[in-house]
Amino acid sequence: MAETIGTVLLTEAEVAARVEALAQAVAPRIDDETVAVCLLTGGLWFCSDLMRALARAGRHVRFDAMWLASYKDERVSTGRCEVRADLQRPLVGRKALVVDDVFDTGLSLSEAHRLVKDAGAAEVLTAVFARKPWPQPRAMTPDFVAWEAPARFLVGYGMDHGGAFRGLPYVGALD
Repeated sequence: MAETIGTVLLTEAEVAARVEALAQAVAPRIDDETVAVCLLTGGLWFCSDLMRALARAGRHVRFDAMWLASYKDERVSTGRCEVRADLQRPLVGRKALVVDDVFDTGLSLSEAHRLVKDAGAAEVLTAVFARKPWPQPRAMTPDFVAWEAPARFLVGYGMDHGGAFRGLPYVGALD
C-alpha cells in the first residue's frame, strides 16, 4: 500500500480526552443493565475505550457486538448493509448503546439501530467517535458524538483503508 498518512488530525491524547468527555455525557443516560453493542470491526477500538471510561464514571455496561459491512475495503459505501454477525446477548427490555467509529453515510448506524430495536431493546442510544459532514440528509442523528470530523478520508483509531491503519492510536487523514 503506497498511501501515507497526510495529516494527524487528533493525537492519541486528544482521542483519549474526547472519549472521556463522551463517557461523562453518556453515563447519566444509561444504567448497569445497558448493553453496549459494538459495530465491528472499526468500532472495537472506540467501544473498548468507551467501556473503560464508562467504568471509571461508575457505569458497568454489558458488551455485545454486531458485524455489519457496507464498505468492503473500498473508500465508498456500497449503499447496502450486510449482516455478517448478529447479536449474542438478549436485549429485551434493556437499554442498548450502539457504538461505532465513524458516522459517514449513516447507513450502518441506522441499520444497527433498527436491528437492535427489533431485538427488543427498550431504548436504543447511539454513540460515534467521529461524525463527518455529509451533503445529503441522513436517516438519523447519533445521540452522542465525540468529534466533529472534517470531510476527509480518516484512518487510525479503528478506521481503516482496506484493513490497514486501524491500529494507529491517533486519527489521521489520507491525502
